Amino acid sequence: MRKLLLFSVVGLVAIGLSTTAMTLDEALGLFIANDINVPYSDEGQAQINEMISAFLAALGADTGLDETNEDAVMAFEIDYSLRDVVTKLAQAYYTLGNIFIPSSENEEVHLKGKHWGLKALRMNPEFAATEQSDGFVAAVQVETDITAIYWATSNWLRVAQKHPLQALMAGVTTKTLAMSERSLELDPTYMVGGPYRSLGAYYSGLPIGRDLDKTLYYFCHVNDEAACAECDAGEMVAGALGYFENLTFMAEFYYMEKGMWAEAAALLQYVLDTPIGDTYQLYNGYSKVNAANLLEEVNEHL
Repeated sequence: MRKLLLFSVVGLVAIGLSTTAMTLDEALGLFIANDINVPYSDEGQAQINEMISAFLAALGADTGLDETNEDAVMAFEIDYSLRDVVTKLAQAYYTLGNIFIPSSENEEVHLKGKHWGLKALRMNPEFAATEQSDGFVAAVQVETDITAIYWATSNWLRVAQKHPLQALMAGVTTKTLAMSERSLELDPTYMVGGPYRSLGAYYSGLPIGRDLDKTLYYFCHVNDEAACAECDAGEMVAGALGYFENLTFMAEFYYMEKGMWAEAAALLQYVLDTPIGDTYQLYNGYSKVNAANLLEEVNEHL
């Protein structure tokens, strides 16, 4: 996946630079409408790093646990009452890796996020028992917490993108497809159409069996482009056009993959011309910079 390089290594703000560590309540307070409400800036990156530290401290996992080792994370004992903290930790890692760290350097961050997402799923006794008896895909069907599924999937897909053929051979694509489809069943509006974005990007990025018609179908639930007129997607997610990642995904994973450069340019320019607004300051700020980078690439084909 194409990735903007906005923050240099020098700009990475180390965990713990503030004089007072962020508390768990302060970290939880940064979540508004399921999203992390920090600015797209060095300050925002520092807040997410501090948030991660607060979550790890609350879980008692801040003293030597190897978060890149799935077995170690799964064996680490956590009270079920902290499951929401585990899920938010997975979301924080995804956000840090996806937005602030260059794609050439973010695999370890997403690996940690994947493991905490899977940990949240397996903290559900029904999920764990079903996985043991009937396998992972069957367990996904009994899970009802979309946040645990969504952030485990999002991080896992980012890791799989680094090794697509290896992921295909290991059955990761089958598992993540089941997880994305379950997210869609549970709440298609989560993260302003997040399950539709996930499925659209999934079918665009498959190393074998790519299906851009399905990509268009899913993206048309969060876009009103002319290309959607005949795809019979049905009603759009409310407010989808105000969440700019819906638009940049349409440009990057459908228009650009189809060679529809003029359409991609128009949509990306719309993102650049539209105010960020107050609701999604982090992702809309990121999406504007991403749109500018994508538009440079698009303009080479016009």
